[in-house]
This record gives sequence, C-alpha cells and structure tokens, in this order.
Amino acid sequence: MATTAHPAAGPARMRALVQRSLRGPEALALEPDHPRPEPEPGAYLVRVGAAGVNFADVLRARGTYAGGPPPPFVAGFEAAGEIVAIGPDVGDPLPVGSRVIGAGPGAFAPYMTMPAAEALPVPPGWTEAQALGLVLNWATALAALRPLGDIAPGETVLIHAAAGGVGQAAVRLARHHGARVIATASPAKHAAVRALGVEDVLDARRPDLAEEIGRLTGGVDLVLESVGRATFAASLAAARPVTGRVVVYGAASGDASVSTHDLVFRHPVQIRGLHIGTLAREAPATYRALLTELRALIDRGVYPPGAPEVHPLAEGPALLRALAAGTTRGKHALDPWR
Repeated sequence: MATTAHPAAGPARMRALVQRSLRGPEALALEPDHPRPEPEPGAYLVRVGAAGVNFADVLRARGTYAGGPPPPFVAGFEAAGEIVAIGPDVGDPLPVGSRVIGAGPGAFAPYMTMPAAEALPVPPGWTEAQALGLVLNWATALAALRPLGDIAPGETVLIHAAAGGVGQAAVRLARHHGARVIATASPAKHAAVRALGVEDVLDARRPDLAEEIGRLTGGVDLVLESVGRATFAASLAAARPVTGRVVVYGAASGDASVSTHDLVFRHPVQIRGLHIGTLAREAPATYRALLTELRALIDRGVYPPGAPEVHPLAEGPALLRALAAGTTRGKHALDPWR
C-alpha cells in the first residue's frame, strides 16, 4: 500500500521537545526547528492533539528505561490526535481524518508516527486529552488486576502510588470488581485517593508499613507494585503466603531484588511482571481482550472520560522534574500547539 496523506498533512519543520542527553529532565529542551517525521511502514502520521506525560518519560530521560532510544530524540510516547497520513504496509487502516489514541516515538511534538496496530479510535464524544490513558494507564491497571492479578470479589488489593494515573485507574477498577482497596500515597495526596472511595490510605514511607497493612487486613490477596525499592519489601511481607500475588509494573524509587531464599522461606508469594507493550506484543489475544473489556467499561460508564491537567509544550521539562520528585497528582498532558 502506498502512503496516503491528508491535504493538510503539515509543514516539513516543527518545534519539539528534544532529549539531548541522558542527564534526566534537565537535558530536555524545546527545539524550535525540528524535522517533521514521515509515516513509516505499518504506521500512521498523527497530528498530536494531546500528549500524555508518564513516569516512563523520566526513565527514558535518565537512560534507565529498557530499550529506550539514545539521545538526541524527541521525547514522549503516548498521544491522541488525528491521522493525517498512512504509511505503507498498513493492513485495513483507519481512514485519514480519524482520531486515535496510541503510543509511538516522539509524542512531545505537533506530529508523530504511531504504529497502526497499537492505535485505537478515540471514544465518540471524547476529546483527545480525555482519551489519554486508555492504552497505557487503564490497560496497565486492568491487566495487573485481571489476567495477571486474578482479582476476585471480596479479595483485598494493595495499590501503591494510588494518586497517579495508573493508580487511580486501578482503584476504580478494583472497586468495580468488588475488591477491598488499601492504598499508599504521599500524605498530601491522601484526600485525592479517599475521594475515589478508599478508606485506608497510608504513607508508603512509614517504617511500619507492612505491619500496619497486616493489622488492617491480616494479609492482602494482591499487590500492585510500581514504586520499587522503597515499598518492595513491604509488598512481599503484606501479601498472603502461597496464594498472595504481587504484580510488578514499575520501580519509581529504584530497582529492588528478591532471592530464591526469600521466595522459599520468607515470602512464599507469586511475583508477576507486567509491561503493557510486551503484553501487547507477546500475548496479543490477551491484549485484545483487555481492550474489548475497556470499551465495555466505557459504554457502561465505569471508565469515565479522563480529566488530565493540560500544559503548554514548553512546560514539559518542568513537569517531568515534578513527576520525578513525586509532587504531581493524577494524569498530566502536553498540548504541542500551545
């Protein structure tokens, strides 16, 4: 299939947030004259309406995200926008002009390429910004709870970083599936988590975290672990022996380790790793089932339109610094046209 384009596919140059080295968000800078990408085989060229900001962007900026691009590169990977051109070798493409949400390289710019296989239509009546989180935050939360976490009604789930994008989605989904939720967040974010219907919200930094969770629950059935070093030991201790599951999908505070001795004698629990991109690639049937369930949740009103805080593109470096420092709440996005 030859490349097809919208008559207004965009100028050849654009501004973009470029990661110039792996020194972190401090090396992220707005470049005013960057070449616009061309639609690659199997991909769409998308006019970005809103770009999601995720902790993975911080890891990419530091060079600690496995498989992350070498600098210099246009930052960002989650976006929603309009298809303006279709690259070759796209089977059964959505038509030019369709609004889609998905992931791909270079989202912190007015135009990006997006693999067609990972692009989904923006739900009818939603803005691009409201759709952010569908293929990352909500898909990750649902995967952690359901096919990997095997959550069942009446079980207790511990959700770390519950005020973040994935955390808030996980809280809503866990409660929808009839689970009791115990959450951790920094004290300044406790009110936001309680507003989601969670009664027990703890400070993840308290030294007796595992003991307090044990006192409240007697042991949890499932732990959603995204913090890493600061909470991992408490997560293992809080999970019920033998039947308890710990789904790991992040390490915001740094890597943690566990030994075979730990798993046999100290914490005989089930540990499962999750990366939503790997799940989509290696278990496509499971991923498609997740997306089908998410669409049903949207239709039933369980998954409401998102309400991210949208910032001008130039505020991206400061926003990533705040995300790295743990001072943000909920979902944030960049508008590349502001």
